[in-house]
Amino acid sequence: MNWQSTIKGFLAYLRLEKSLSANSLEAYEHDVQRLQQFLSTHAPSVLPQHCQSEHIRSFILFLHELGIAASSQARMISGLKAFFTYLVLEKLIQEDPMELIDTPRIGRKLPDVLTPDEVMRVLTSLDMSKPGSTRNRAMMETLYSCGLRVSELVNLKISQIHARDGFLRVIGKGNKERLVPVGDVALDWIKHYMEQTRNHQDISAGHEDFVFLNARGKQLTRMTVFNVIRESAQGAGVEKHISPHTFRHSFATHLVEAGADLRAVQEMLGHASIITTEIYTHLDRGRLREEILQFHPRYSNPE
Repeated sequence: MNWQSTIKGFLAYLRLEKSLSANSLEAYEHDVQRLQQFLSTHAPSVLPQHCQSEHIRSFILFLHELGIAASSQARMISGLKAFFTYLVLEKLIQEDPMELIDTPRIGRKLPDVLTPDEVMRVLTSLDMSKPGSTRNRAMMETLYSCGLRVSELVNLKISQIHARDGFLRVIGKGNKERLVPVGDVALDWIKHYMEQTRNHQDISAGHEDFVFLNARGKQLTRMTVFNVIRESAQGAGVEKHISPHTFRHSFATHLVEAGADLRAVQEMLGHASIITTEIYTHLDRGRLREEILQFHPRYSNPE
């Protein structure tokens, strides 16, 4: 059992059993290869089945000394845990060397979020006389209405829009499908875009079912969406550093602030774990404190 064949088997397992995307497979492969490269220099005789906890700890110390950020270390450790879990499942090893390895503590970075007013300013900042503006407004309305990832937006297909029922059928991470409610405003803008722009385009072969197209009649790239949103924010005078993901964060935050059930938000976002969704409960501490100050009998100043 050498490194090359073991990594190949690991990637096949992730692809077939976990249905991971090409980008995710590449990230996992990179994580294991970093460990392999380290061992080839510091312990060249160590094969995957020979790895012990001390080898992993030496590798993590090496990453630390290189100045690799704690967040990057944590991601690599996560990849290695998946790798050695695979070896245990395949009975290639009996004991998991990652079992006693702790993940570096990292601060939880709260994402930038737009206020509802800022969202409206960005949405209405477009000059609707310019080419592409109807499409751009429809894209941003869809992002904010549904909390989509940018990859989900650019891959959205006409056949996945169920306007009568008010849902989009979205294919998310790991090829997982979910139904996401979509508002009437977003549906109206999609309809305007389809009727006013898309129906008059020459559409390239193979791109007929994609909702959002570029001027050449092809599927949009993620970078195009990034550029549209950045320019719209600048036009609206919003100084926050925003991206398509900012609309997703804002969508979730505004729902939670309004009292939406966290499990429902989890389903809409397509989060595998409720822990990921819980970050949105920490985004409005200022408002929470104001409410406590106003209503809690022990927080008000005695008269």
